[in-house]
Amino acid sequence: MSDKIERIEQSHRISADRSAVLVIDMQHGFLDEGASLEVPKGREVIPNVRRLIEVCRKKSVPVIFTEFVYATSIPCLRGDPFGPEHLPADPEQPTGYGHPSSNCLIGPESGEGPESATTIDALAPLESELVIQAHTYDKFYGTHLDLALRSQGIDRLMLTGVTTDVCVNATLISASTRNYRVTAVTDGMATIHDHIQDACFQIWSNKFARLKSAEEVFAEL
Repeated sequence: MSDKIERIEQSHRISADRSAVLVIDMQHGFLDEGASLEVPKGREVIPNVRRLIEVCRKKSVPVIFTEFVYATSIPCLRGDPFGPEHLPADPEQPTGYGHPSSNCLIGPESGEGPESATTIDALAPLESELVIQAHTYDKFYGTHLDLALRSQGIDRLMLTGVTTDVCVNATLISASTRNYRVTAVTDGMATIHDHIQDACFQIWSNKFARLKSAEEVFAEL
């Protein structure tokens, strides 16, 4: 083990009283079959994420959920032009990938069923657990996530969720920039293409986070 890796291992080791797990955007609008922004590989990591949540709850480690949401009252670039699927569906027009589909849309025209912005039932938050709704990929931007963590003395984060290269990536880099010690749970996150996921892992391990499997995380908790 190189000196750099050893120092990262020491400084980022999970401590139950200083750590939290972020479950990023495990929502119907990204995981359900038929969703316009469906991430099929995301369904494969649900068991690992669920087990991590269960272990953290038993250890009294905070579990925090994030949900990407879009609102027509906040017409940001996440909808037009980068995510037309989040725009309100037109009943007279086709829906699906590349088309307005009300994906993760909240408000009067909110998405329903496979386009819903809510976290999937298999990972449903407890009433006592924090759910951060964010209008951007970075879950720190414009939310009270940072305050919620620092007020509990948390400086170590375990990240899971979808998609690896978008919301997980943006949040992970933002967390590292804020000096949180980040552990990316590699088999607890997913995106569309394996080579993109691998590229994220390479970038993160060099400058932003350490990479651990769910089993390796369990061993530290």
